[in-house]
Amino acid sequence: MEKLDLTKVHKTYYSAKSKPELMYSKEARFLSITGKGDPSQPEYAAKIQALYAVAYAVKFQNKAIGQDFVVPKLEGLWSFDLNKYTSFPIAEIPLQVPRSEWSYRMLIMMPDYVTAQQITQAVESVLEKKQLLLAKETGLFTMAEGKSVQVLHTGPFANEPETLQKILEFTKAHNLQQNGPHHEIYLSDFRKTPPEKLRTILREPVK
Repeated sequence: MEKLDLTKVHKTYYSAKSKPELMYSKEARFLSITGKGDPSQPEYAAKIQALYAVAYAVKFQNKAIGQDFVVPKLEGLWSFDLNKYTSFPIAEIPLQVPRSEWSYRMLIMMPDYVTAQQITQAVESVLEKKQLLLAKETGLFTMAEGKSVQVLHTGPFANEPETLQKILEFTKAHNLQQNGPHHEIYLSDFRKTPPEKLRTILREPVK
């Protein structure tokens, strides 16, 4: 039985160059969990654990009926209170907004055939087998991001402002405006990869 690999089916979505470029994302469905706070804190790690647990429970449900798939890359939408923190250029936002003030929606893309009922069953399975109560906070989320500017960032997350500056210069040169939350796609597993080797797609929706 051949596994569906969404990173290959949607190769353009999961790839970026070291120089900023425009790209367009079609509507897609994701398993999702939300939260707020410093991603280095235990609560964030616990939510990621719950998200993956439900994603793999969905995978094994579908594998049992001949619809196996590879669990795709982790993604995150990051935002903050625009009324509280205003007028910061993109490149300065990570430095000016405290990590405790960031809200996030972590995502894992799901195949089109995954249903809300399967997600519910997966959550129940995780609660029963692993007692991960945060699994109850997961659910299906549909995103149609549309046009964005993206670039590949290589290295530690702390160095992202340098790469975001490239996006800022590109958006100014092309008279574009930000049109949604900051989006990151983690091509590397940051739990296992040395910081200097991390590869992350940085994406800013624009109009």
